[in-house]
Amino acid sequence: MQRRKVGKYLEDEVLALRLLQRIRQRYSGLVFGSMLKPAVALVFSGVFLFAAAGLSSAQELTPRAYWPAPHGTKIAVAGYAYSTGDIVTDASLPLVGVDSRIGTSVLGYQQTISIAGRTANVQFELPYVDGTTTGMVRGESATGNVSGFGDIAAILSVNLMGAPSMTRSAFQAFRQNPKPLIAASIKLVAPTGNYEPDKLLNVGTNRWAAKFKLAYLRPMPAKWVLEMAAGIWIFEDNDEFLGSTREQEPITALDLSFVKRFRPGFWGSIDANYYLGGRTTIDDDKRADFQRNSRLGFSLGYPFGGRHAIKAGFSSGVVTESGGDYDTFTVNYLYLIQ
Repeated sequence: MQRRKVGKYLEDEVLALRLLQRIRQRYSGLVFGSMLKPAVALVFSGVFLFAAAGLSSAQELTPRAYWPAPHGTKIAVAGYAYSTGDIVTDASLPLVGVDSRIGTSVLGYQQTISIAGRTANVQFELPYVDGTTTGMVRGESATGNVSGFGDIAAILSVNLMGAPSMTRSAFQAFRQNPKPLIAASIKLVAPTGNYEPDKLLNVGTNRWAAKFKLAYLRPMPAKWVLEMAAGIWIFEDNDEFLGSTREQEPITALDLSFVKRFRPGFWGSIDANYYLGGRTTIDDDKRADFQRNSRLGFSLGYPFGGRHAIKAGFSSGVVTESGGDYDTFTVNYLYLIQ
């Protein structure tokens, strides 16, 4: 079989839609947990560290996303995710045997503030993506490559119940006797990533996206915490999609995590989600890419050296009605600035 670069519209479109979805899934893998050692560990154990930015996805698994932190906490983050496997399949197109290998690096910053006397966090993240997608098109092998900076994202989260703005000593007392929490967040993704209108394989999405999320955290015996959340992604149209307009329906997601706190900053979690929606339309042509999938994963956060922490994780698709059959490995480093 002859191997060649994706050149024709049909071939480009299939690989692009798959790769764009893949990249979004990739970002979801970059979940930054909380961690550290003695007094400083208390800070990291409460940090809402983000999922990687850019093309945001309902497929994010984000344990400890709403656990509070002391007022004034500032953290710098560097992360990397590597994903391999199948991408979303457009059932109307003759592409089979898809295999993608994509790496995403992310730089981020987070600061804990007070809003109306409640614990809140502001976050910024910038991803860089490099990956390759291959598949069979009309009996021939085709390859598509993509690399560059992705879309910048900003996140604002607020604890609505159970976590007033706290000093470090107050936060230490909260850790000893945690209360149920209700929190909300909004994530905005700006169309700042690399994008060329005449190409289907792009890192940037050329559209705004926003995710609204509501979460409930319930402390349990033996230092377990049950985390439940519901969210919805809303997407702006991309009106420069190869001379056409590409629309995407909202994606609704439900998340569930069981988190075990071993000691300040040292924790592990089992995570699962279910998401549906996201069907795309190109110039009134509805695509067969409605998502109804779920993922399962685990994460482990560990503090060291006073101001440093490492978080590693793995997730895989368990129900993949439309794409999503891929594995993601993540490793993240964070540094406590203050």
